[in-house]
Amino acid sequence: MLMKKSTMVALSAVTTLLSAVSAATNDTINSQIRLAYAGDNGMYVSWNTFEQLSNPTVHYGRSPHALVKHASSNVSVTYETSLTYNNHVKLTGLKPDTTYYYLPEHLLHENATAYSFTTSRPVGDGTPYSIAVVVDLGAMGPQGLTTYGASTTSKNNILKPGEMNTIDSLTKVIDSFDFVWHPGDIAYADYWLKEEIQGFLPNTTIADGYEVYESILNDFYDEMTPVTSYKPYMVGPGNHESNCDNGGTVDTAHNVTYTVDICIPGQTNFTGYINHFRMPSAESGGTGNFWYSFDHGMVHYITLDTETDLGHGFIGNDQVGGSEFDNSGPFNATMNAQTTWLEADLKSVDRSKTPWIIVAGHRPWYLSHVNASGTICWSCKDVFEPLLIEYGVDLVLSGHSHVYERNAPLSNGVVDPNELDNPSAPWYITNGAAGHYDGLDALQIPLQNYSRFGLDTHNATYGWSKLTFHNCTHMTHEFVASGNGTVLDSATLYKRRKCRLK
Repeated sequence: MLMKKSTMVALSAVTTLLSAVSAATNDTINSQIRLAYAGDNGMYVSWNTFEQLSNPTVHYGRSPHALVKHASSNVSVTYETSLTYNNHVKLTGLKPDTTYYYLPEHLLHENATAYSFTTSRPVGDGTPYSIAVVVDLGAMGPQGLTTYGASTTSKNNILKPGEMNTIDSLTKVIDSFDFVWHPGDIAYADYWLKEEIQGFLPNTTIADGYEVYESILNDFYDEMTPVTSYKPYMVGPGNHESNCDNGGTVDTAHNVTYTVDICIPGQTNFTGYINHFRMPSAESGGTGNFWYSFDHGMVHYITLDTETDLGHGFIGNDQVGGSEFDNSGPFNATMNAQTTWLEADLKSVDRSKTPWIIVAGHRPWYLSHVNASGTICWSCKDVFEPLLIEYGVDLVLSGHSHVYERNAPLSNGVVDPNELDNPSAPWYITNGAAGHYDGLDALQIPLQNYSRFGLDTHNATYGWSKLTFHNCTHMTHEFVASGNGTVLDSATLYKRRKCRLK
């Protein structure tokens, strides 16, 4: 896996640094660069190498020709079965809404080109902007979603020849959004065994499963690099990060049922997810990469963990004792830690500066779908919804089911009579149609009475969500078809409030 270069202006002032990185070549580098906001004035830069770095360092500056500043850390971590090391460096003291150029030191060489990022918009900035939201996005190509599948794969669940996939679509319009939000199910490396059983990966064996798993992960992060090296990539936990086999796989031809026991140490308990990312949990008082919040302009964003740590006597589907037998977590030893944090976080929001509050968690609790494999997370509804209603959350995003459904604003299952015209209840949208090897699911017909628009496997359309914040009173959600970039559904939420933004 060779490092992928950006198309930014070539770097010229690197000669004094070349001696420190003279051993770095395309044979030893696997960059997978990814960014994440780190508080109002910071940015995490993460990347991968085949060898551990003693002092991961990022050089950066306001010009691609003068990376005059640098930041370092001692975080170069791996885990059993991983093929790479994850390096994380936090840049601090950055100016808001400002473009910086950067390169990890290990990637510097004579022909190196600088990447760039733009820092978060200052809190209270009322300038309109958009973000991209993807859920349930897996590897593309020969180890994932492509133009062919196993003999049992529906023709609606494969790509048409020449059709753009979701990663292609995001890359093509990368300047139209500020960051990517991915609340769970990242890469789908845990589908390696299913792909193998179905003959999609014919030249693999159970014994080398851990290598196939890691190969799919690395393929995905390589594919995402043109996006994640340029735009912050904010992630949340989904069930497919929990272990290497999604809680079990059945080989019907041989009457064999595989369980999580097939997983080699290092590929359970969200280990890869924990090592690969750095989210702003420390900056927001959250826990690991599991729950956290951040501000960006006129919006306060909250990522929740619907897989573990629900508290209040409920057991998450991926947790020890959960329905998927993953035995993951909990990730905070304090009782009810996540909801205690959530309430404190919601209380702290200054709606005069960040009038919008948007929440994302992997599993939905309102959806026109049969409740198979915990698709409908009733326990999530029990622990989270009362707080979201009490503190006036505007929108709740989810995925998990590989469909798109835009619902009405809801409070305890009751449609808000105002619909999108100044509702008091949160608006619910599920979009798990970003695409992966197993394709799309079907909505349950008839749709729930609160459903307002839906797409599923019968539409054979992969896509992502684009959120646009026009001002403090109007926000638009669009479903963008990945194949051609057309908008197949659009709706605007209006909230009656006075604007006092900059």
